[in-house]
Amino acid sequence: MADPSTKAEGAFRTIGEVAAELGLPQHILRYWETRFPQLRPLQRAGNRRYYRPADVALARRIDRLLNQEGYTMRGVQKLLAQGGGAEAPKPSPAPVVAEAAPAASADVETLIAIRDRLIDALAEDDRAHI
Repeated sequence: MADPSTKAEGAFRTIGEVAAELGLPQHILRYWETRFPQLRPLQRAGNRRYYRPADVALARRIDRLLNQEGYTMRGVQKLLAQGGGAEAPKPSPAPVVAEAAPAASADVETLIAIRDRLIDALAEDDRAHI
């Protein structure tokens, strides 16, 4: 089997190459395909799977969420459904217009802090209940 590091960055990967890169058995990747509709590698003759770079990135994200961050399958499914399969970064604070009154700026900062606490609390709640 070819070493994945010798392939071009945009090259398709086989299931064996992706499994080796993530340190997972191939059957886990096949199982994830049944649980996460966003993970759909190309399938050619003989059901041979070819993972596009976006598929590899998604598999890497699923692996990180399940095996490093402690999410359950259902929790990861919810996160992916909300984020559309792409990396879902924390929303950035809204830009404050330079001419805005200091009180409005303070209100915006307070609201941003509240929003960030709510995001963290919801993420914790997802991990606790799922």
